[in-house]
Order: sequence, then structure tokens, then C-alpha cells
Amino acid sequence: MGEFKQLFSYKAVLSLAIGSIAGTTLFFGAGIGSRYSGNLVLLAWILVSAMAIYIAACFGELVSTFPKAGGSYEFAKQAYGRFFSFMLGWTAWLFGNLSIVVMVVGATGFLFPQLTDFHQFLISVAVIVVLNAIAYTGAQASSIMLVVFAVAMIAAPAALIAKGLQVIDWKNFTPFFTHPAYTVMTAAFFMIESYFGWESATYLAEETINPRKSIPKALVHATIIIAVIGLLLLLTIMGILGWKTASTTQLPFIDVTGIIFDPKFSMAVIFGTFFALIGAAASGIVALPRLVLALARDKLFPGQFKAIHPRFNTPHNAVLFQTGTLVILLLLGFANYETLLSITIPIGAIMYVVILLTVPITRAKYPQIERPFKVPIPKAGVATVVALIIMAVAMWAFSAPDSARLLELSISLIAIGLPLYLLVELNYDPKMITEVNDIFAYMTLFFEKFTFTPKMKKEIFTFLGDLKGRTVLEFGCGVGTLTTDLAKKVGLKGTVYSTHFSKNNLKITSKRVDNLKWGTDFPVGNVQMLHDGEMFRRVHPNVTYADTIVSAGMLSYIQDMRKVLKEMWAVLPVGGKVVFTDYVDFFHILPNVEWLSNEKNIAQVFRSAGFAVRVEKKRGILWNRIFLYGVKTKELVAYI
Repeated sequence: MGEFKQLFSYKAVLSLAIGSIAGTTLFFGAGIGSRYSGNLVLLAWILVSAMAIYIAACFGELVSTFPKAGGSYEFAKQAYGRFFSFMLGWTAWLFGNLSIVVMVVGATGFLFPQLTDFHQFLISVAVIVVLNAIAYTGAQASSIMLVVFAVAMIAAPAALIAKGLQVIDWKNFTPFFTHPAYTVMTAAFFMIESYFGWESATYLAEETINPRKSIPKALVHATIIIAVIGLLLLLTIMGILGWKTASTTQLPFIDVTGIIFDPKFSMAVIFGTFFALIGAAASGIVALPRLVLALARDKLFPGQFKAIHPRFNTPHNAVLFQTGTLVILLLLGFANYETLLSITIPIGAIMYVVILLTVPITRAKYPQIERPFKVPIPKAGVATVVALIIMAVAMWAFSAPDSARLLELSISLIAIGLPLYLLVELNYDPKMITEVNDIFAYMTLFFEKFTFTPKMKKEIFTFLGDLKGRTVLEFGCGVGTLTTDLAKKVGLKGTVYSTHFSKNNLKITSKRVDNLKWGTDFPVGNVQMLHDGEMFRRVHPNVTYADTIVSAGMLSYIQDMRKVLKEMWAVLPVGGKVVFTDYVDFFHILPNVEWLSNEKNIAQVFRSAGFAVRVEKKRGILWNRIFLYGVKTKELVAYI
């Protein structure tokens, strides 16, 4: 699996925190917020900032307690268990990728508003590829990139503030209470996106020098920096444009830049803002692969994604997967900015509510764990912040046009995690595998002729040769697809051990064998049905000898293949044959379990257990099928 090296310093983590926390509404929020609350958007910012500092402290406590690469997923795992931690991990990954898309699309549209959507898409793809390439090549390159972009994130608004505060028209703030007080919460809904991203820094916990102290300090410091810059920036924009003008423009930051600077310097500030937004996207691109890696480590994501590059010390497979995902999302990302924001914020709100609740829960569950950083008043503080987040979402849902549809879409995207969880568990959880096989046993029987053709049977039995009088271990009998044929092949003096983890599958197989015995005069061997709920990791202990081992449909379920092969090798004589077959590459998109990733790897696993093997992959329209033919040998024979 490999381990990370601790290469990120406090400055690098602070830079990432600034970049990941500072959202697009830091630059565009004045226009949206003033549309709902006028000058009260300033109060909305102060309220959101107070909440944000407390949330940053909560993340600080959690990462100081559980300094693992999974960040928010790790916190949920400690508080809630496997299913809810996966759902939170999925939500965090979804939210992070959507945020990156919003940043990149917003940045390219910000700098190149005159280009067509297609040309903006090409530029966005180029940006994504370059940033991921840097994230792939190592922590040191990523660290430098984060610092450069963090400087841009601060420099661009700082330039506007320094000049703009000198020309503010304070009359624009009178009257100040232009809208009802409750509209503050509606504006807060949009403004809170300026702070979303605390979790990104926690994903680097295993790569940070002294993470229990560095990350909490960086999170709180970054949030305070953004709070101050954001307040001064809002004050400048609202003071120069006035809330009425600000509420009618989509890019108030650019409008103010054009008013107070000459064209050349104005363009420099715009470029700085572009790089600031790209920097925010870069922070997510560096951090999110660590979340995928953590999920893979806990068998909640394909195992290929837990690999760490031996040279670059990065989760390179997770980075490549992220690159492809972001390009796909970019195809869908050219939507209205406010619409994208309205989809992303509820997902983030749900995620942060769940994470915040882990603070009091983990305090109660693990009181003995050292907490170098502690958030004050955890119960009352968390309850207050959670209530304010829920109130802000509710106010937006009741006042913004089309909010119900957008909220439904956000929840639907989160719900996609449910089938994904079931799909992952079908690879790793024996209980889930057994239950699903029990449920679909009769459906498997119905489709048997299509899934296991006579041609496949002929190939298998041609390799096995004469089985008369032999003892055969059928490792995973399914619904008896091969059992009746084996019973005929071994004859009266032969024995077939038919094992399976599903009682329904064994019930169907047993009935088919009984029908064979009573419905024909053909000599049938002794078939012993063995239920084995532990066959994912062993050969049934009642099987002490077998001339041949046949297995159909079990390869992807075996969780300790080397141990199973060692036990198979022990019960076979020298020259004993094994045949394994299974479906792989479902829909040519879904990844296989880690050790089934390619034919070379499969062959190597069998050869290391003492089998000479030949692996064949039969191509199919929707999926492929693996056939593995092996012979036990004491000599080093690679192929048969």
C-alpha cells in the first residue's frame, strides 16, 4: 500500500486552507447577496464569518484527534460507522468535485467572457489537466503551487480594498436597513460558500509535519484572514456601487475594478482574480485524491486507488481518476453560475452539519483520546451553528425562485451514493454478498443458459479430461450450473464436493441433483452439499483431498486469494488441475476487485501459489469473462 512522507509545512497547509476555503462568492457574492438583503449583506457576512471561525475550530479539534488522510470521512467513521461514513465520504467527494468545476468554469468565464462555450471548455480542460499533473508529480510541487495561488487569492482583493476604501461613498449605506431583518439568512445562504472547504486541509493530515498542531492552527488562521478580507471587500464594493447597482450586476468585482483603476492595472487585478479562483480549484485537486485513498483503504472504494506512487509519493491512481471525473463534470458544468451555486451549497450544508455533529459524538465515545486542540462549548456551539445552517437553507428554499427543484437535485446527487455503496459492498462484505445471492438465486437459474453457455462447459471439460472415479471440489456451485455435469462425469465411484455461501443456491443445486438421480438411469457420483459462510477466505475443512478443483463465479468474491490458493494446493496432488471462470469488466467501466485488475496480475497470484497457469479473457459486449486453467506443480513452470 505504501505510506506518505510528511512534506507539507504549516505554510503550505495555510496556503491550501486559504485557497480551499475562499470560495467564489468572496468575489461574486456582493451581487447575489445584495439582491436578497441590500446593505444587510454586510451583517450576513459578519454572521457567516462568526459561524465559519467556530466551524474551523471544530475541524481543528477533529483533525487533532484523528490525523488521518480521510479527513471528514475519517471523522464520520469514528462517529457513525461504515454506511454513514461512506455516504459522508461520497458527499464530500461530490461536493469537492462540484466546487472545483464551479471554480474552473467561473474563472475561465471571468477572464474570457467573450469566448464561446466550446472554447471555454477547452481552456477549462487544459487547466484541469495541468493542475492534476502537478498534483500527480509530488507533494513538493503541489506545495509550491498552493503557496503561489494563495498569494494571488490575497493579493487580488487586497489591491481592490487598498484603493477602493479611499473612494467609498458612505451615503450608499444610508438607509442601512433596506430590507427586512430575516433576509440576512437568505443572503447568508449564498455567502457561506465563501468558507466551504475546511475539510480539504484535513485530507493532508498524513503528509503534514506535526499535523495535530499545524492543521488546526492553519484552519483557524485562514478563516480569520478570509473573514477580514471578505468584510473589507464587501464594504468596498457596496460603498462604491451601492446595493441597488450591485444587485443588478453579475460581476461587481470587475465593475469596481474598472471604476477605480486604469485599464492596465485593472486587467492585472482581473488576472490576479482568475489565478485566485484557479488556486481555489488547485487546493481541491491536491486534497480530494486523499479522500478516495482513505475510502479505498477501508474497502469502500476499489482497492486500486489506495496505491501510492513509489517515486512521487502521491495517490496517483486517485489523481488520474479525479482528472477523468472532472473533465466529465466540465461537460455538464456550463450552466448559470447562481444555479451551480444553488446545487452545491445544500450538498455542502448537509455535509457540514453531519461533520459538526461528530464533535460532541466523538467526545462522548472516546473521552480518553488526546485532543491537542479543543473547540469551546462543543454541545451548545455545535447546536447553534447547525441550527443557523439549517435556517439559512430553509430561508433560501422559501424565498429563492426554483429553489425546490434545485434542492431536490442536490439531494438526488447525494442519493446516488446508495447504489454505489451496495456495489462496493458486493465486492467486500460477505454478509451483503450472501444476502444478494440468496435473493437473486432463482433469477440466476432463469438466465443460466445465457450466462453459462454449452460452449463454455465444453472448453472446461476438455481441459479437465477424464474425471471418472475422481474427487472434484466445486468451489462455489452457484445454482448447480456445473454440478449435474460433474456428477455425471465422475460416475458412481466419484465424489463431488459442492460448496457455496448461499443457502438458496445450495437448495436449488441440491434439488437439481436429486432430480438427476431420480430422473435418469445414468450412473451419478456422490454429491456432497457443503454450506460455507467463510468460503470467501478458505476451503471448507471437510474437503481434505480433491483430484480437481472447478470454480465458476467466485473469483471476484474471494477476499484472501493467496490463503485460499494455499489451501487448494494442499488438497490437490501434483498434476491436479484447477479451472476458474468469472465475469469481469462489467459494462467496461466498473473496476474489478484489485487483484483481478489484469490477466498478468491474476496469473502471478496463481503462480506464486504453486500453479502453472494459462489465463484467457473472452471479450463480451457488456462485460468480459476470465478463464483460468491451472496445474499444481512442484517445479517452476510459468505456463501451460
